[in-house]
Amino acid sequence: MTVAERSRIDWAPIVKAFITALGSDRVVRRKEEILVYECDGLTSYRQRPAVVVLPKTTEQVAAAVNVCNQFQVPFVARGAGTGLSGGALPIEDSVLIVTATMNQILAVDFDNQRVTVQPGVINNWVTQAVSGAGFYYAPDPSSQSVCSVGGNVAENSGGVHCLKYGVTTNHVLGLKVVLPNGDIVDIGGEVAETPGYDLCGLFVGSEGTLGIATEITLRILKTPQAVQVLLADFTSVEAAGEAVSAITSAGIIPAGMEMMDNFSLNAVEDVVATNCYPRDAAAILLIEIDGLPAEVAATGDRIANLCRQNGARTITVATDPDERLRLWKGRKAAFAAMGKLSPDYYVQDGVIPRTQLPYVLAEIERLGDKHGYRVANVFHAGDGNLHPLILYNNAIPGQLEQVEELGGDILKLCVRVGGSISGEHGIGADKRCYMPDMFSPTDLETMGWVRQAFDPELLANPTKLLPTPRTCGEAARSMAAATLPEVERF
Repeated sequence: MTVAERSRIDWAPIVKAFITALGSDRVVRRKEEILVYECDGLTSYRQRPAVVVLPKTTEQVAAAVNVCNQFQVPFVARGAGTGLSGGALPIEDSVLIVTATMNQILAVDFDNQRVTVQPGVINNWVTQAVSGAGFYYAPDPSSQSVCSVGGNVAENSGGVHCLKYGVTTNHVLGLKVVLPNGDIVDIGGEVAETPGYDLCGLFVGSEGTLGIATEITLRILKTPQAVQVLLADFTSVEAAGEAVSAITSAGIIPAGMEMMDNFSLNAVEDVVATNCYPRDAAAILLIEIDGLPAEVAATGDRIANLCRQNGARTITVATDPDERLRLWKGRKAAFAAMGKLSPDYYVQDGVIPRTQLPYVLAEIERLGDKHGYRVANVFHAGDGNLHPLILYNNAIPGQLEQVEELGGDILKLCVRVGGSISGEHGIGADKRCYMPDMFSPTDLETMGWVRQAFDPELLANPTKLLPTPRTCGEAARSMAAATLPEVERF
């Protein structure tokens, strides 16, 4: 569909069809109401959808998708809108299918350690629902109190505990999915392994380009008998990085291992006042271990010794739940704390080998100085998932473009040292143009064919994830992907 064709869309019959299928109370059309849906957590990019629909059931999602197919209009799925890559950003003249009202926990099976939920269920609600019986849900993004499970599935979200327990895909057993043509299918199942192609693994992380998950069966874990959190502070970022390498080289796999630099830890103390983080530390490590009491105690001693051997000044140990929560409080609030330092921030999500940590952090500092912007580093140190926060003011013309360039340089740096351009935030609209830096034209063409197999009309979240000539210029034009002419319809 060309720009001229989109400008001629008559939305009246489309809206009428949505009202017939879902009811008038589930169709949002007024401009002032649509305004709140114009972006996701990456607020730098904004685009209002033409229509917003709020389905409550799988059948209503299918009905909404069928209307989109009938009128050949693109649709974008959206959960809580907390994504940080522009994955739920509407495109011009699109329909936004919002699953936030699909927020029911459908089944809890403690005997088989699984829970089935709708996509609008908030991540933290899953643990709240099962904690009384001694279970919890492991994937825990920093936004877990507000982000939805459906969005976690779309982006394959991680969190603090992904080092030991894995990201979302490791905890999804089965999915009920509405395909881009409106068909309803079940993939995966209620057991960890099912025969046939791993369509469940393919769907998780597909960012809404292969369909919309409407029921999600999750694996839950038994609550560990003992948990301990250590806070170690260092006089240099390099020393903290060496401590991370020493811990993992010793064969220790903590439940979580996070690092914050001086800039970020002071921002956190200014806002949430944990009174735990030494303000003069160049970096701190937060390390959580869990398991049997004797195992936790012994492992904690080994980690403390390794940190001291690599230059840790002081080590604080917390086993009491309230004390552990206090140590983690600052890390969970790190992104929000940046709001006190700057009116805007731009966050990236690169992954690097742990051995490259000291070098990459030094390079990020050099790149920040080169471009003239402050960069705060908060990241999952255990698996090398960096979250550099670039502070800027979007009200100043040209600054967004400059920090985008800086963010791109950081992603290219991650790829150059053997890493990835995303660990848990997804590609979305933000990083699609850097896909050719990581993948060959043949790789990207193969991804395009997979996408087209699920969505031959390319109506589901078009222009996201894969680069196109219109969205990425020469980087995409150099690709020989057969699907690109089709994507360009939108």
